[in-house]
Amino acid sequence: MTVLSEWRKQGGKENIQALVDALPFAKFLDIRIDRKGNEITTILPFRDELVGNIALPAIHGGAIGSFLEITSVIQLLLLTDLERLPKTIDISVDFLRSGRPKETYGRAIVTRQGRRVASVRAEIWQEEKARPIAAAHGQYLLTPG
Repeated sequence: MTVLSEWRKQGGKENIQALVDALPFAKFLDIRIDRKGNEITTILPFRDELVGNIALPAIHGGAIGSFLEITSVIQLLLLTDLERLPKTIDISVDFLRSGRPKETYGRAIVTRQGRRVASVRAEIWQEEKARPIAAAHGQYLLTPG
């Protein structure tokens, strides 16, 4: 049984947090979802284990990139009926500011969706949405349901 089929049994799109909790790395990062209709905001709670640069301190770039990618995939799953998780074809991350030791928020927009490939833009921020700390552009391989 796949992660997506198990998620559908637990309520599917009505219970997006169950899907996030079923993804091992998303669970490790303790990502939370705030959903309002078809719009979701992902939340990355701060933990000391996420610090990559202890001198600043700043959140590790790998955690930031992973958070952006998970945010993108979750938005895709909310808008589609896929059999499998989307596979990342390519992702480009722009690190704009240091991620301070604070809660971080993310949103993604599907900019183009075809039958087999989708393009997604994601941004994450901490205190002000207008001042993102990182952004990503990704292409994902889709498997229709």
